[in-house]
Amino acid sequence: MITDVIDVIAEFPIARRAVWDLLLDPQTYPRIFEGVGACEPLETVSGHPVLLVRVGSAEAGIRSHTMQLVVGHAPESLELRGPMLGSFASIRLRGDHRHTHVSVTFFAPGRVHPRLVELSNAAVIDWARAGLQRLADLVTAAPTSIVVNGEDSPMRRHAGVARQIMTSGVLRTYRPDSAIRQLRKLSEWGFNLAGGYAAAAVHSPGRIALIDDRDLHTFADMHRRTSALAGAMGALGLCSGDAIGLLARNHAGMVETMVAAGKLGIDAVLLNTGLPARRIEEIVQRDKLSALFVDAEFDPLVQYLHADIPRYAIDGRRPVVDRKTIDDLIAMGHTDFRRPTQPGRLVVLTSGTSGTPKGARRPHPKGFATIAALLSRIPLRMNETMLIPAPLFHTWGLAALQLSTALRATVVLAEHFDAEDCLRLIAERRVTTLIAVPIMVHRILKLPAAVRDRYDTSSLRIVASCGSPLAATTVLRFMDTYGDILYNVYGSTEVSWATIADPEDLRTSPTTAGRPPLGTKLGVLGPDLRLLPVGATGHIFVGNHMLFDGYVNAAPPNTADGMLDTGDLGYLDAAGRLFIAGRDDEMIISGGENVFPRPVEEALAHLPQVSEVAVVGVPDQEFGQRLAAFVVKTEGAGLDSDMVRNYIRNRLSRFSVPRDVTFLSDLPRGDTGKILKRLLGGTGPTEAT
Repeated sequence: MITDVIDVIAEFPIARRAVWDLLLDPQTYPRIFEGVGACEPLETVSGHPVLLVRVGSAEAGIRSHTMQLVVGHAPESLELRGPMLGSFASIRLRGDHRHTHVSVTFFAPGRVHPRLVELSNAAVIDWARAGLQRLADLVTAAPTSIVVNGEDSPMRRHAGVARQIMTSGVLRTYRPDSAIRQLRKLSEWGFNLAGGYAAAAVHSPGRIALIDDRDLHTFADMHRRTSALAGAMGALGLCSGDAIGLLARNHAGMVETMVAAGKLGIDAVLLNTGLPARRIEEIVQRDKLSALFVDAEFDPLVQYLHADIPRYAIDGRRPVVDRKTIDDLIAMGHTDFRRPTQPGRLVVLTSGTSGTPKGARRPHPKGFATIAALLSRIPLRMNETMLIPAPLFHTWGLAALQLSTALRATVVLAEHFDAEDCLRLIAERRVTTLIAVPIMVHRILKLPAAVRDRYDTSSLRIVASCGSPLAATTVLRFMDTYGDILYNVYGSTEVSWATIADPEDLRTSPTTAGRPPLGTKLGVLGPDLRLLPVGATGHIFVGNHMLFDGYVNAAPPNTADGMLDTGDLGYLDAAGRLFIAGRDDEMIISGGENVFPRPVEEALAHLPQVSEVAVVGVPDQEFGQRLAAFVVKTEGAGLDSDMVRNYIRNRLSRFSVPRDVTFLSDLPRGDTGKILKRLLGGTGPTEAT
């Protein structure tokens, strides 16, 4: 049992001023001390910053306390006071430019969190010294910012894969002959969509595989129809090595076309439905597409392309009288075709906001390791129902579809996202997993409570979001409304997944991107491609077996030690959780200070008058660059530019105060819901998904 007073002493061969500067920064504490989930400035009282400190864990409980950072004699003493708790921590520094002696006194630490009462003084002392050592590592630039989940240990990785596959039931069967036939189908078609549907057709031919706005299809239907479609494609002259373009919303026809192309060895370029006609024309020419499979509503975007490029209606609706549909092709009855030596690849376009998006060749899943990686962080189960409103042309929607076949999940596809309709589908189809992008989570919460309460969503176990950061307020409000079922996935077209934050991570640190799944290595590197210390912000590099196969027509990103540069900046905390600071091209230098938009966005999101916010960097004659904020107010809210600036001035540094504040009715977004910051005057993200 701990006592009311605990003293901790530590010595480091580093400059006292460097230690002092770090201790004055509130962001240092959650980065280097385990159990501190956040330390957010609220205001300044009598010259001393008031902080909201989040401590604990989901298992032990989370507590939020208001603390004040009080400086005594600089650079010698400071205190963290909790007036409402009657508790404080006093820190005293002695030393010079080569040596620092640190003395810390904790008074009544058991009042900060009930779990501490169960610990010994020695455990608290060890915890404090470990945090101080990480602080010293920040000063000395110790190479500690790396997290490995099985990547460097093949035996451990293989054991983890086997455990995940067996416990999830992916290969569990009561009939060995059925399991053998499933594996034969995977061997025949590969660990891809074609192999997944073929194997599921052997095990559960009558189980519903897909439900869209028009019809439903069993696994047997999918395997039969896609083989017929592949045969028809071959009869039309398409062959292994060719590439086709798909321009469609989420429906069975799009899935069937992707699967058929893979069976024939044809690459399928997934075109973003938000692209203008000129960009589509550039991609068709650049990638030498041999045919286009297009929804009727998007036919105007391709009608002026060269007449030699055949077009087929993918959604069953004929934009012109003589246009063949994929149902027409399937009805041709061509079931025999030459099996390729390599299945066709899916090419996903990066979310470029300027110029023509690059085509990134997605790798085929590498056996059961791909499934095991996601299952290690998201508890998906066999034979459940998955709703995918996230676009299939987006890496996240596509990854979920690929995973669904191994789980023999019934997939419900939504062509358009409507928040209330999403809740209706969850209730009617007893959906267990929702695959979303952040704007969908946000819009569900924007529905009036009376509307949300109309629908029984008790079947929902998992809401997996990916695509852009979720605001802390959105994370906590969603889990308070629907329970601890939210998972935040961070990745990109190029690296697939990097980290996944589960509900426990998000309860502790709502802004975290989480931890790497099985078989993933993650490092935070400096400009010299060397590892940085825990807590230091740098370039995020990721290594796993699903790194992309390169761009169609562009140089790949930087690599280091088998890891790929994501193009994002971030840091690891003491618990090994990743936090995203922003894109490397979002950081601005204002008056010589490095400033990121995201902390400003997070701070403004806490205001009840703010519905949505985006912050970008713009040129400034005096400081080089400055921040500009674009705010969507909640209905009837009274908020002006001075209130916004004063609020940020009291919470963050003076360089974080936006010089310009513009109020908009809506923020510009792409088809995946990502804010298009280039339309607001900023450079914005270019590649990450």
